Amino acid sequence: MQDQPTLSGQRVFVVEDETLVAMMIEGMLEELGATVVGNESRFDDALNFVATRHEEIDVAMLDLNLGTRHSYDIAEAIARHGIPIVFSTGYNDSAIDAAWRKCPVLNKPFQLSDLQGALARALEARAA
Repeated sequence: MQDQPTLSGQRVFVVEDETLVAMMIEGMLEELGATVVGNESRFDDALNFVATRHEEIDVAMLDLNLGTRHSYDIAEAIARHGIPIVFSTGYNDSAIDAAWRKCPVLNKPFQLSDLQGALARALEARAA
């Protein structure tokens, strides 16, 4: 992990509908030095957060499936603000719509180093 860029000071918005998974992700992000600026589990709450607080987000991590819906509308709202996105999913990468395959994807379950690498790639893409 030492060769990966630091996430210290990066502000991460997390959208995850499984409480235990969300808590695990928050803990991992804190271990990496990032700050969780928001953690939403419901579709409409996530959209509202993006609409009102997007300036606080450096990178977003979205669970692909939120109950019976995909998080693509949330991703679209985030992308309009130029914020990079990482998707997490229990499915394989081909489950991601083609329009979003440029975003890093974390396959659940993932390790700390996987999370760090995906977020770093998303942030590097934003800088490029």
